[in-house]
Formats: sequence, structure tokens, C-alpha cells
Amino acid sequence: MNKGIQKIFAEVPKTYELVNHVLTMGFDILWRKKAVNIAIRQGGTHWLDVCTGTGETVNYLARNSSSSINIYAADFSLPMLTEARKKPCGDRIQFALSDINLLPFPDNTFDLITISFATRNINTSRKSLENAFREFHRVLKPGGKFINLETSQPKNPVIRWLFHLFIKIFVKPVGSLISGSKSGYTYLSQTIPRFYHAEELATILESAGFKTVTFQRLLLGAAAIHQAFK
Repeated sequence: MNKGIQKIFAEVPKTYELVNHVLTMGFDILWRKKAVNIAIRQGGTHWLDVCTGTGETVNYLARNSSSSINIYAADFSLPMLTEARKKPCGDRIQFALSDINLLPFPDNTFDLITISFATRNINTSRKSLENAFREFHRVLKPGGKFINLETSQPKNPVIRWLFHLFIKIFVKPVGSLISGSKSGYTYLSQTIPRFYHAEELATILESAGFKTVTFQRLLLGAAAIHQAFK
């Protein structure tokens, strides 16, 4: 567990969702809903949202599922989980305060695992990310699906340069102003340009043991949804 990242997320729960909506001009809402629409087709009885943060994605999962499905959410930040519990569907979600590399669940527990805009935070190195993916793979049932929604890198070099320029001049000052956390949005503005292209992230998923890895680019490649199976 990275204590520095944990400290950052302890500073921003109250404004976290608002800042995301402002910085993405609302696209993050559409992308989460799109990822959830893909995810819920998996079916099954046990779903897990990892690095759940303030619970936006897991709340969408709960809202769009039958009461027969057991829904779990895990995160390493107690302040973020406290906000997540306040969501409209919070009462039907089982929350776990957990290190992402040591999930408190047996092997082969879940039919579905989702993660949204948090993969960059567990990417302290390529090896650390692969290890986290292996832990997700461990708790998935055979045939289970993993859905990864994250920022990505546009393939077109001009669009990629404009995307990185936007991150540089907009994310840090606006995020810091709204949230009051300069360190949080300095960190964010640094991690987005360094993250993997969609093809490379697919390769890392395969290295962690996942099969049939596919992805869909969003907004000219600024983000991507990856699907992978155990």
C-alpha cells in the first residue's frame, strides 16, 4: 500500500467527484455508465468494484442489477469509503477496507471485477501493476470478466500532444482550486501523460494471466475500456 497516495486520497473525498466531472467536462459520467453497461452483461451472483473510491461505479452497478447479486466494493482509503457508503445504493453494497494487492476474498469468488480511473494509482511500476492484475485474476471465477476503465494515450501524435497540453495547463490548477489539494492534482497531472497506450495495457493484462483481452477507445483515445477474462 502506497502511503503517499493514500494520504492524497484522504484529502479529496468531499470534492473528488465534482473535480472529475469538471476536468472531463462530464465525460467521466458517460464513460462509467458505458463501462457498467458492458459489465452487467456478465451476469453471475458476485460482483466486485476495486479501488472504488467514492463509489460512483459500484453505485451504478448496484442500481442496474437485481437484488439477487451480491455486490462488493474495496478501497484502501477509509475517507473515500465513508463517502461511498452515503450513496443511494450504499446499503446493499458490502464494503471492504483493503490493500489492492491482498484482497480479503478467497480464490475464484467473483463473476465480475471492475475498476474505474484508479489503475494509474496502482501503477507504481509495470511489475506492481501486473501483480495487482494477478490478484484480481486470483479472486475471479474461471470465465469471470474484468473491466478496466482508465485514461489512455491517443494514437494520433497531434491529438496526444494536445491532450497532454490540456492536462498540463488545466488539471493541476483547476483541480487544486476546487479541491484545495495541490499535491493531489499535481500527482494526477503527472500520472496521466505517463500511463500506457491501450495496446500496452492489454499486453500487461495478458502477462497477468487474462485471456481474450479487448479494448475500446473513448474520445479519440483519451480513455479506454478494457475487457479481459479468466
